[in-house]
Amino acid sequence: MQSETTNAPFLILGGTGKTGRRVAERLAARGLPVRIGSRAAAPAFDWDDRSSWPAALDGVRAAYIAYQPDLAVPGAADTIGDFARLSVGLGVKRLVLLSGRGEPEAQRSEEAVIASGADWTILRCSWFAQNFSESFMRDMVLSGEVALPVGDVGEPFVDADDIADAAVAAFTDDRHIGQLYELTGPRLLSFRDAVAEIAAASGRDVRFTEIAPADFEAGMVSAGLPADLVALLMMLFTEVLDGRNAQVADGVERALGRPARDFGDFAKAAAASGAWGEAR
Repeated sequence: MQSETTNAPFLILGGTGKTGRRVAERLAARGLPVRIGSRAAAPAFDWDDRSSWPAALDGVRAAYIAYQPDLAVPGAADTIGDFARLSVGLGVKRLVLLSGRGEPEAQRSEEAVIASGADWTILRCSWFAQNFSESFMRDMVLSGEVALPVGDVGEPFVDADDIADAAVAAFTDDRHIGQLYELTGPRLLSFRDAVAEIAAASGRDVRFTEIAPADFEAGMVSAGLPADLVALLMMLFTEVLDGRNAQVADGVERALGRPARDFGDFAKAAAASGAWGEAR
């Protein structure tokens, strides 16, 4: 059963990832205990090894669910539903789910968490700004060319710090129970626009090139990326980034009572931190 003491930790699945790391850091800064859910942690947590789930959940007060590799992959909703039901059965009712906009499988995962009987909060997010600074696109920025199979569709890039702030708010304030927040940035940018802002902020000569999906896929295969990751990225770029998410939402302001962080501010801060080379 869930411990009711203040020493009961928050379980952060994906606790070393872009959002989970930030959630864990914020909770720890408040003096709140954290348990990282990963294969390298003790107790270990592995999405593919369900026997590891009960030990990771034992004694925790709440869980942040960031699914790997992504909620968009087939079968993710069934796994999320099983995890949510197990959590509630073990007394861990407060669940915060990291979800994605415009992804049918992600929406099925949301429905599974809601149906589990949990005290839930859904964070349905647009494309992370930090994908340019902490993910595979960082290497593209450093190479001087961001080559992707996406046109001039607008995307309201969301800052991972806003996501983490919303997750911590959901954990620490009962007003967020039963809320679905669509988290986006405050304006639409094309990937070309985003790269131009990164170039201006970093002082690097970086350009955006739209390439054919087949060329993008061939490049990932030649780079040795796993087949499941290749399939996921192809789906995201050729299906989800089709304009279905080209709207700004008010989730950050609803959750936090302040405006969402702008992509330009992200780019300046990332450049100042040395994300793309010498700090500026």
